Amino acid sequence: MTVAFAGTGGGFKKFCNGETDMNDASRPIKADDAGEGVACKAKGIEWLELGIATDALSVVVSKDNTFVTCLTTAQLKTMWDQGSTAKSWKDIDPAFPDEPLKLFGPGPDSGTFDYFTEVINGKAKQSRSDYTPSEDDNALVTGVAGDKDALGYFGFAYLEENLDKIKPVAIDSGSGCVEPSAENVNGGKYKPLARPLFIYPSVSALERPEFAAFVQYYLDNVNTFVDETGYIEAAPDVLDKSKTDLAAALK
Repeated sequence: MTVAFAGTGGGFKKFCNGETDMNDASRPIKADDAGEGVACKAKGIEWLELGIATDALSVVVSKDNTFVTCLTTAQLKTMWDQGSTAKSWKDIDPAFPDEPLKLFGPGPDSGTFDYFTEVINGKAKQSRSDYTPSEDDNALVTGVAGDKDALGYFGFAYLEENLDKIKPVAIDSGSGCVEPSAENVNGGKYKPLARPLFIYPSVSALERPEFAAFVQYYLDNVNTFVDETGYIEAAPDVLDKSKTDLAAALK
């Protein structure tokens, strides 16, 4: 068996081309006239949007970084916005040292990239390009961990797995510094980097009993998997809606 991976955007390209039966997604499908919905409709592919968990995008630095504990969303925008000329940590805050700013982040096909740039920079894809990108979050962890001047962002699960190598940066969106955690996400305190996670099964694929059974099993057991992988359980009403929507599609 060959196992390959792609970001959310790359996955939707395959899904809307009829190559896969289901797409995992870290953002909603772009269903407007200019988005992925057009490609799906052109192939006659209908889908269900099923919420399955929550993630907290984590901004991280190396364990060797001694000066960053919290950043405002405005400072993150200064770092990451398209056209940013920030080259040094001192460009972000005069109190920071005059050391080179080295950025690591997901590639532009990633749903993580889309979500982060939209909520921090104001528009999806609106990001500076002079950073080190990777669709492999483990590569981002290695890059940040190995450089005291590095900063990166990725999902909460990869932070949880690598606390011996990297440390989280608290985010201040106007109400004080808040660290990424399940408690802060569920309490609505970690803003704006908490995001929903989805699966998108094809409606036609659900006509196959074995696939329908797989998706049903997924929803019935997802909280066990979520807890094992370090993500955050979806609110009960979100998961209840997903189960109701699947049941309606299977009638």
